[in-house]
Amino acid sequence: MYCKRGTIKLGLNDFVGAIADFTKAIELNPRDEIAYSNRGNSRLFLKDYVGAINDCNKAIELNGKSINSYLTRGISKLQFPDINEAITDFDKVIELDPTHEFAFCNRGIAKLKIGRKDSACVDLHKAAELGMTQAHDLIRQYCK
Repeated sequence: MYCKRGTIKLGLNDFVGAIADFTKAIELNPRDEIAYSNRGNSRLFLKDYVGAINDCNKAIELNGKSINSYLTRGISKLQFPDINEAITDFDKVIELDPTHEFAFCNRGIAKLKIGRKDSACVDLHKAAELGMTQAHDLIRQYCK
């Protein structure tokens, strides 16, 4: 019940309320990978990157194929100096789902941050091909 309600609150951008519900769900079932993953996602929106990473680590420990957790953790890691760790997470998302446009776009952004422009542009073009509209703006800006 708490996990479902938390998911609704997350969808309504009530991130604080969502975190409270996901925390209660975890208290009731400490092996609830979805609750950890969604709480991490909620923390990402509140810019609690360390909290998001910790929750995603736990979700991944419980389910090594948690695409949402790898994606959220990668986006959170973009805020830290070692961008290569973020790229590793986006690589895992793409391995699990080769059509994940958000992973291609975010991996492209990460590669831009570390000066790998040519490789970044390949990822951004793939994201655009898969339907990621934000990728078109990035391509115009960085991939001339």
